[in-house]
Amino acid sequence: MNRSLQETEHYSGNHANIWTREENIPLNIIAIIILTAIILDVAVNILADFLNLKGLQNKVPAPFQDVYDADQYQKSQDYLRVNTRFGWISSAFNLMVLLFFWFLGGFQTMDAWVRSFDTGPVLTGLFYMGGLMLLYTLLAQPFSAYATFVIEERFGFNQTTWKTYILDRLKGLAIGLLLGTPLLAGILAFFNYAGKLAWLYCWLVAVTYMLVVQYVAPTWIMPLFNKFKPLEDGQLKAAIMSYAASIQFPLKQIYIMDGSKRSRKSNAFFTGFGKNKRIVLFDTLVDQHSVSELVAVLAHEMGHYKKKHTLQDLVVGVVHTGLMFYLLSFVISYRGLFDAFYMAHISVYAGLIFFGMLIAPVDFFVGLLTQMRSRHNEYQADRFSVKTTANPTAMIDALKKLSVHNLSNLRPHPFYVFLNYSHPPVLNRIEAIQKVGADL
Repeated sequence: MNRSLQETEHYSGNHANIWTREENIPLNIIAIIILTAIILDVAVNILADFLNLKGLQNKVPAPFQDVYDADQYQKSQDYLRVNTRFGWISSAFNLMVLLFFWFLGGFQTMDAWVRSFDTGPVLTGLFYMGGLMLLYTLLAQPFSAYATFVIEERFGFNQTTWKTYILDRLKGLAIGLLLGTPLLAGILAFFNYAGKLAWLYCWLVAVTYMLVVQYVAPTWIMPLFNKFKPLEDGQLKAAIMSYAASIQFPLKQIYIMDGSKRSRKSNAFFTGFGKNKRIVLFDTLVDQHSVSELVAVLAHEMGHYKKKHTLQDLVVGVVHTGLMFYLLSFVISYRGLFDAFYMAHISVYAGLIFFGMLIAPVDFFVGLLTQMRSRHNEYQADRFSVKTTANPTAMIDALKKLSVHNLSNLRPHPFYVFLNYSHPPVLNRIEAIQKVGADL
């Protein structure tokens, strides 16, 4: 696509130079790189989906024959098929919208509109990025609602009412505005006015933001969506506290979350740090598992803490954020990046969006490495649970019940696992646990 651009503004350091250029802009090398990466990403994931579906088998795996009947197992395979095909439809729609918006000049049209307000680079940037995010959110809502109220409902998971669904999104929007707007405004201000060290200031601010949000989330943010009540005194609490004391885990309280308010699915997680550290059990999990199984699950979560996986994740996140800001500083004012999206003006706010698309192939490979490390950490946490509880059967039974209740795919294709799984497949985890248990 050729297009004549009248360029009037160029970002350079902390000020703008006014200059003009009139030329035909072809689909440049940056546009080709981004477009190729997008298409390859879609193609690779579709291939993984096909392999995953092709690997489905009617026979229940041996370790699950005592907990999975044939009808329920077939239901889990239907659940995978329905979600996979729905994923293809939503991905195709998202790709179509992006390409039409891109090549019909949507980014430039939006930019011209927000510039007409003449509110300065920071506020203009907030309007531009906020407008794109609002557009994306509105387009995504029908798919989100269908997944919740049709697919999850069909398979017996959905507990969400329309009132809860709408309130969740309004709360999420409000939190995003309250917490995200100041951070984004700071990043825009630094890159517009702080010169060559802008990336460093942005890094420091972003890391501080990450730490603060992680610290306050358990007590300020998460309770806006769910109710958390301390686990009542009794056999379960006594068993958990006794186990925590045996491994010198600083545990003051365990919380039960009303996960059943939205879904019948089960889970447990560890969140926060310092005095705001929390271990949380879904109420659905407590209802379905024995005391020994729940202790094994929490031992796994505590294992992540004892093995310093949480700290490792934080360090990796901090380093990755700094590297991204550093790379961003080199390309945020590069004319070719804006030509790729038919933009008449160079701006920090548009540069942030386009950089995210340009760096996507790098993030893809970083994500693969991150998931490999995560799967390794899950094996470590499983081993920690088994060794410290000396009860491999409890952990295996807990994993089996979780998989059955959540209709998990028991035999995912290795390539699909490589691309998408942060946890090892359950059959691999059971096999590894059995080996650890044999050595006890």
